[in-house]
Amino acid sequence: MTSPDLPAELKAALDAKLEGLSRNAAAGRAASISQTYRDGGGSGAIRSETDALAYALARMPATYAAVVASLNALCEIRPDFAPTSLLDVGAGPGTASWAAAEAFSSLQDFTLLDANDALRELALDLTRKSARLRRINYEPGHARSLLAHADAADLVVASYMIGEVGDAERAMLAELMWAKTRDTLLVVEPGTPAGYARIIALREQLIADGAHVAAPCPHDGKCPLSTPDWCHFTQRLSRSRAHMQVKGVELPFEDEKFAYVALTRAPPVQRPARVLAQPDVTKVDVTAKLCTPGGLAIEKVPRRAKADYARARRWRWGNAVMEEQISIPGRPGAGRDP
Repeated sequence: MTSPDLPAELKAALDAKLEGLSRNAAAGRAASISQTYRDGGGSGAIRSETDALAYALARMPATYAAVVASLNALCEIRPDFAPTSLLDVGAGPGTASWAAAEAFSSLQDFTLLDANDALRELALDLTRKSARLRRINYEPGHARSLLAHADAADLVVASYMIGEVGDAERAMLAELMWAKTRDTLLVVEPGTPAGYARIIALREQLIADGAHVAAPCPHDGKCPLSTPDWCHFTQRLSRSRAHMQVKGVELPFEDEKFAYVALTRAPPVQRPARVLAQPDVTKVDVTAKLCTPGGLAIEKVPRRAKADYARARRWRWGNAVMEEQISIPGRPGAGRDP
């Protein structure tokens, strides 16, 4: 499993860029940029090198952690997946490309697309001395126009970017990204109800076009969750001193909530259930909310079933759970929603 923390090579490159940067100025710009995103805006607020660095300090660690968690989930389902080419759509400072490079040693060709010049320049600076990424091809321009002429790739990633466009544009982007996907498309969004809604809409659209879900869902059917519930996950990551200063916080860690979907050309061989929330562990039993191939399940594992109970105690939010680890419907202790 790939670590959720930024790789040493990227940390070193960021540290070199931060020399002489005013933390107070960066904190102010990071707060302003974050507010723009919360208000429904996008990366257009990032116009200068200072803006790009402030954004990278404030958001790159969490975005990286979310993409890594999503890739780890994909690799667990498809341990034999070894892509050689990556297409990073809406690449920003290159966060998803760094995560993919860490997850897949097989990757050789990296193509990044983004219209933001400041983020593109930062990405090129951060990769300049990288053994894996110094030869990236970073195309400037809007995603839809660039995608029309881009080469297909084994792995296509869109990380925290489909929320920056309207519904009609998003649907066209989804079609284009899928057309350029030789094997797997990964889309990651903030773990909010709105982020989840965007993921679900894209998921339904591309399943209708023949895509199959590898993760997190164990099926290609309709999401069994209903409002106000939504499917999202969380990844804990450590904060550097600079990260804490820019965000104005004291805790040395944060929990990034995210939603994602990994879609493949061929149906996955295995489709384990997914833990949808942190299980409730008591001395009597373990209660876990699972998405299974048959729908939503509330699994209760009693302590008297010692081996099953010990295994269920290790379940964590977002984990894949194999079929043999789940109670058979109708067996004592199995609780399944209708």
